[in-house]
Amino acid sequence: MTSSQQTPQPDRRTDGPEVDHAPGHAPDHPPVHAHGHGHTPAAPVSRHLRRVIAAVLIPFAAAVVVGLVALWPGGAPAHERTGVGFDRQTEEARVVRVEQVDCKDVNAGQVPPTGDTSAPEGGAAVNSRQEACKKATVEVTTGKDKGRTFVEVVQPDASRQLKQGQEVVVAYAPDAPRDLQYSVSDVNREFPMALLAGIFALVVVLVGRMRGVMALIALALSFAVLTLFILPAILQGSNPLVVAVVGASAIMLMALYMCHGLTARTSVAVLGTLISLLLIGLLGSLFIGWASLSGNTDDNTGLIHGLFPNIDMSGLLLAGVIIGSLGVLDDVTVTQTSAVWELHQADPGMGPRGLYKAGIRIGRDHIASVVNTLVLAYAGASLPLLLLFSIAESSVGTVATSELVAEEIVRTLIGSIGLVASVPVTTALAALVVSADRPGGTVTGAMTGAVRGKGRRRRAK
Repeated sequence: MTSSQQTPQPDRRTDGPEVDHAPGHAPDHPPVHAHGHGHTPAAPVSRHLRRVIAAVLIPFAAAVVVGLVALWPGGAPAHERTGVGFDRQTEEARVVRVEQVDCKDVNAGQVPPTGDTSAPEGGAAVNSRQEACKKATVEVTTGKDKGRTFVEVVQPDASRQLKQGQEVVVAYAPDAPRDLQYSVSDVNREFPMALLAGIFALVVVLVGRMRGVMALIALALSFAVLTLFILPAILQGSNPLVVAVVGASAIMLMALYMCHGLTARTSVAVLGTLISLLLIGLLGSLFIGWASLSGNTDDNTGLIHGLFPNIDMSGLLLAGVIIGSLGVLDDVTVTQTSAVWELHQADPGMGPRGLYKAGIRIGRDHIASVVNTLVLAYAGASLPLLLLFSIAESSVGTVATSELVAEEIVRTLIGSIGLVASVPVTTALAALVVSADRPGGTVTGAMTGAVRGKGRRRRAK
């Protein structure tokens, strides 16, 4: 009676650890049932597969480093300021006093010389004459003229109204008459923006913990690559497409490996992202050239072209497509790889075909949501432009084929094609790699798992 009570105990103790440490299996393979929930570390792949992945990724990483060194700009080129748009010298200032004055006394709200008050500017002038204007005294708080004051007249219909104590940004024109050298160009938003960034970082760390910290570090490094390498290298005259590919690859390697670890799972996501970026680059180069998109469509791009005429503006447009698609691509490839890994851990006997079919079903839901997100993001960014076309009552065909809108359409569709293609590509790569995660390969690993399963059932009897 005593021996019969003790018989099941060894079976329970040996139903797992002893099987996973059986001869012929790597001792670092954890029991399959220990990974039934999400966010668990992936089982290590075989040494042979690690070597294959390293043989692909190490030369790629080395090429990225060589590209960074060869194209490193050493800073943006100097140029003489034009005083137009963002190319102005600015200082910080503060509004020290605001007075109500009659618009006639400060020559504001004057009717146009034609006397036509039906035009927009004429109607605004009449309205201004019926209301009080503001005369703001502004004190410069930085630069060589710190402490100097000037007067800014604010009309009642102005979009930006100044108030006492408000921090502002002022533009400085050294060649203008002394009384006109300074003018308010914007509001100083440093504090609210810094506070919002701090709240964002706090939320990421509280929810993501160590992963959140690594994500913030990766974000800082991505921003550094963008501002210290990509933008100055383009300004120095390097090919925007080459610069974007090298910079995006560096961002991808840093962000994925820092956030998700130096694992085979992350490496598969890197490969899927790389293949998708190459597809986006090829399609972008083809259709941007075919549609004759110049990339010079607004005041900002016109200013850039005027200051640096050697920059290839269509190449700059293509570079923007590649960099803009990278962030969403990372999300798709990491999610698909993780899904395939979890499916394999839930059913180790599932072969690559079964893993691909199950993973692609998950990916279809991901495709629908991500494509919709990308289209809405671009539409939201171009909403003022779309409103202008709506006001003009232009036809859909005219709007869609105009260069301003065509750029956004091409950007959206090419990015979406790359995102959609990344799902089957990454899923297939993950299925092939994870199904061969034992030294014996896919078939041998599956057979070994079946034998081990039979052994457990025999002992359970």
